[in-house]
Amino acid sequence: MPSVKSRSKTRLRPISSKLEKKSASVKVLPVPALAKLAWVVHGFSTIGGGVSDREDVKVLNLGFTEWDARENVLENRRRFQAALGAGAAKMPLVALKQMHSDVIHVIDAALGEPCRGDASITNRPGLLLAVQTADCVPILLADTKKRAVAAIHGGWRGTLARIVTKTMGAMQMHFGTKAGDLLAAIGPCIGPCCYEVGTEVATQFLSQFEDASSYFDELRTGDEPNPLQWMNMMPPGHQPPPKNVLLDLRKANRSQLLAAGVSEKNIHTLDVCTACRPDLLFSYRKQGAATGRLMAAIGIKPDK
Repeated sequence: MPSVKSRSKTRLRPISSKLEKKSASVKVLPVPALAKLAWVVHGFSTIGGGVSDREDVKVLNLGFTEWDARENVLENRRRFQAALGAGAAKMPLVALKQMHSDVIHVIDAALGEPCRGDASITNRPGLLLAVQTADCVPILLADTKKRAVAAIHGGWRGTLARIVTKTMGAMQMHFGTKAGDLLAAIGPCIGPCCYEVGTEVATQFLSQFEDASSYFDELRTGDEPNPLQWMNMMPPGHQPPPKNVLLDLRKANRSQLLAAGVSEKNIHTLDVCTACRPDLLFSYRKQGAATGRLMAAIGIKPDK
């Protein structure tokens, strides 16, 4: 399997980082390699510059959550699009009703209602594809030759189902995309420092990916003998449950990109953990159900 060591990581430290573009007080994180493509609009949202109230702070919540008013979310989305230079009249937003799946939609026009799925692709100018996250991995793809783009939501279930690989396959089928022509941007997500999962998740990954052991801090499946069992004279079947493991979901998706033929130099990562940066990002694991939603968006600029 190819190495998953990153050569292109951008570490986000102070909120005044050079990576940020500002429109009013909305801060958008771009990836320089994608920003060089004159025909692409893209960016990853942060929490600042919105109208939603969360713990007496105004935030840019971009998802329709129970705690926030719909009109607030619509205004936040308008601001986010304006910060990207992709206003609603210019580039309508195409968001999905996400369900942690491997369902991919080919988008040819603006949607009246969101489709159920977790990835979208298009080669039509004037559409802004988007996915929402609050810990999961957002991935944006751009075909530099065929001028096609994709937005992918990679939770652990979607990653396990190879949603990145399948999205690339859909782009090849519909647009003639070649892996060697793709630029990939992996956005902010929960890092391996904070993402605990049960050993049953590790078992599922190990059954599907040859290099799965490298995704975890210490691969355990729950079937290992517990050495303390005998010291404590605990009978078999009554040992303590296995400890959770830490999953590097970013690395797992990067591995899929590499295995599918994307060049290592064309994979760009915003190396920031959502759980570690509450000043900049939303995290469901850190903040619970009352957290907001980030958005990753990409589109092809309208024909002039």
